[in-house]
Amino acid sequence: MFRTDAAHSGVYASAAPSLKSVRWRFHAGGAMISSPVVAGGAVYVGSNDGRLYAVRRSDGARLWRFATHGAVTSSPAFFDGAVYFASTDGSVYAVDAKSGLARWRFKTGGERRFSAPGIHGITPANQMMPDPFDMFVSSPAIAGGVVYIGSGDGNVYALDARTGAERWRFATGDVVHASPAVANGLVYVGSWDRNFYALDADTGKLRWKFLTGDDRKIHNQIGIQSSASVANGMVYFGCRDSHLYALDARDGSLRWTHDEKGSWVIGTPAVYNGAVYFTTSDERVFFAVDALTGKTLFQDAYASFSFSSPSLADGTVYYGTFDGTLYAVNARSGGVTATFLTDGARKNRAAHLDKNGKLDLNTFYASNTLDGITAGLAKIFTLGSIVGSPAVAGGVLYIGSTDGTLYAID
Repeated sequence: MFRTDAAHSGVYASAAPSLKSVRWRFHAGGAMISSPVVAGGAVYVGSNDGRLYAVRRSDGARLWRFATHGAVTSSPAFFDGAVYFASTDGSVYAVDAKSGLARWRFKTGGERRFSAPGIHGITPANQMMPDPFDMFVSSPAIAGGVVYIGSGDGNVYALDARTGAERWRFATGDVVHASPAVANGLVYVGSWDRNFYALDADTGKLRWKFLTGDDRKIHNQIGIQSSASVANGMVYFGCRDSHLYALDARDGSLRWTHDEKGSWVIGTPAVYNGAVYFTTSDERVFFAVDALTGKTLFQDAYASFSFSSPSLADGTVYYGTFDGTLYAVNARSGGVTATFLTDGARKNRAAHLDKNGKLDLNTFYASNTLDGITAGLAKIFTLGSIVGSPAVAGGVLYIGSTDGTLYAID
């Protein structure tokens, strides 16, 4: 499932790919923001063309595709012969992993993006606007035969994995597009209402909640889009208030924060060997911090912003950026050991770099209106942006891109 397990550790039991060659490419009908999952002989991934794809792991041939009525920006989870995911059509699906036929469908109250007047300082200031950077929906976590998932209707749902029957729901105050993490009988998830919640996994009752920062002026530094990781008796998550938080997993008390000084933390942190690894957006820096204290261990700069959640394999960390670059970093000492450019990046990236080799956002955005920002983001996607999280298995890395390609990289 997303981030390998229900606790979202992000650590894969695999040799570390070198990123030197592409084993195969699979082309979908739309951009891929969904993170792939590998199970048995197949790779499963969603696409903005409204479909979930099953691709043969050995050669990239399509096994089947399943159509929904909205973009599949959710990352699938595999459990007991089925693949589970959500769509922007407002439904959660269970699909047979072999045949691609539907097992069940659960309709939520409907999807929507986080919205606010004049969001991010976009004009006109009084117009209610959907957030163009709220680009993925919640991904399922499965534990004890139960599917846990958030929704744009503001609820967190617990569904029976076999039948799709609702076990419980918990109402938050706004959109829930973070993916729940499950550990020690609790479900951990953030909402755009600024609260991070710990819920009883069996009943859905609130155990505790933690309030993050606010921004009533332009609604830029507000809300939890990042999913959490649970390890070391602590729960780690990023926030749009520009902090990475570490809370006590039992009672929600604050252990430490890492201040990103105005830069969002969207990706889910990975936790390994006493360190927490995470990407940032406008700060354009990848961090490793001490898991117990939050002290910076090392940091590496990159050329663009990132929403990608880091993945670890055999001492190497992998993550992607919006300019279509995939990075490999030494998990112990820092330092980039390898990079890979998507096809979109190879074709279009060079024309949008400044003199320092950084992505120049002024080359994309023609106006400070919602239409201008949306059109600019579409242009950025032509770079083959890597928004999702890599999956690693058998020494091969699998990642989707906004150029519509799923890559298998050695």
